[in-house]
Amino acid sequence: MTIQRLTPAHASAYRSLMLEAYDTRPVAFGTTSHEAAGFPMSWWETRTHDAPDSTCLVMGVLDGDALMGAAGLLFEARERACHRATLFGMYLRPVLRGAGLGRMLVTATLDAARSRPGVRVVQLSAIEGNEGALRLYEKCGFVRYGLEPMCFSSDGGWLSRVHMWRELEAR
Repeated sequence: MTIQRLTPAHASAYRSLMLEAYDTRPVAFGTTSHEAAGFPMSWWETRTHDAPDSTCLVMGVLDGDALMGAAGLLFEARERACHRATLFGMYLRPVLRGAGLGRMLVTATLDAARSRPGVRVVQLSAIEGNEGALRLYEKCGFVRYGLEPMCFSSDGGWLSRVHMWRELEAR
């Protein structure tokens, strides 16, 4: 297994992985598989763009050529907020969970954020009740700072979102 930054050459595999994520864990994401299936391939290519100043990047867990997990970073572009990045779309195929790869993926994503000049803070949100994800993020140094009630509707009910953050120390 290797963890590396994805490129537009991975866009199709990234799309397939995330559609799987949205299908198998629908309450863990704000995007539905139906919505994401409608995004043009150029959208997925933009997410995996590998320019040093790209507005986002995606780290992937690869088993040979097979993409087994991913986590992204969205960088703030506004001058007064460019010290922040948002971790998004964390997913690891179930067969790999519990072996430490999730933590390695988050750590690699934080390292990617740290390598971006001026980035000092990484934020994320996770659905309240998704205890596995929340525990993982806490192990990686994230701290809860708020709860957004009724963030998403789901099957006639409501989901709340836990907001977390961590400061990046120099390595």
